[in-house]
Amino acid sequence: MSGSNSSLPAAAVADEPLGLTVHSMPTPREAMGERDAGRRTVLGRWKMVAVLLCCAAPVIASYFTYYVVRPEGRSVYGQLIDPQRSVPSFVARAPDGAEVNLQSLKGQWLLVAVADASCDALCEQQLYLQRQLRETLGREKDRVDRVWLVSDAAPIPDRLANGLHGATVLRVPAAQIAQWLAPQAGHAVGEHLYVVDPMGNWMMRFPARMDMAGAAKAKRDLDRLLRASSSWDEAGR
Repeated sequence: MSGSNSSLPAAAVADEPLGLTVHSMPTPREAMGERDAGRRTVLGRWKMVAVLLCCAAPVIASYFTYYVVRPEGRSVYGQLIDPQRSVPSFVARAPDGAEVNLQSLKGQWLLVAVADASCDALCEQQLYLQRQLRETLGREKDRVDRVWLVSDAAPIPDRLANGLHGATVLRVPAAQIAQWLAPQAGHAVGEHLYVVDPMGNWMMRFPARMDMAGAAKAKRDLDRLLRASSSWDEAGR
């Protein structure tokens, strides 16, 4: 009896599966689940990167076309600004006294002139060329806004009323304008017209005291910018 009793536990032990109580191994299903979760996380990150690249691709392509490829080997008349300067979050004032954040100008190509309110002969010439440049863009002109930054608080002469029709006129202190726009060395800020892209980046400055012949070259620059950005920029904000 004792011999038969002693053999039962041994047989039972031999038939039982071993268990590791300190470091148990995951089951195959658990291991596969962990791998699948890791793969899903990595895949999700790649999908996010792909979406961001798709959103940025048109902008990158247009700037690459304009800055690098420059179709037909044509040179740029305006001076490209590098690094570009983003429109600051300054509070300007409209002629009626209303407060306007400069950030609200984003969403359109801007052709910007700068002068004090008295607007001397040079200022009037700049405003005239600004208006003519926009009009010569034809059906694309609605993608470009004219902006005059007035650097003081003096009254704006009535003689300018007709020429400023349709333009955005904002009073911004000269010191704040200087933190965004800058002239070529040896020139004053009011001697140039400035180009700002729809993302609010000042990216080009036309030569100082531009004449009609220069304005024709400036128009070619604007035409190319508008063509290069046509895939992602539309008229209106």
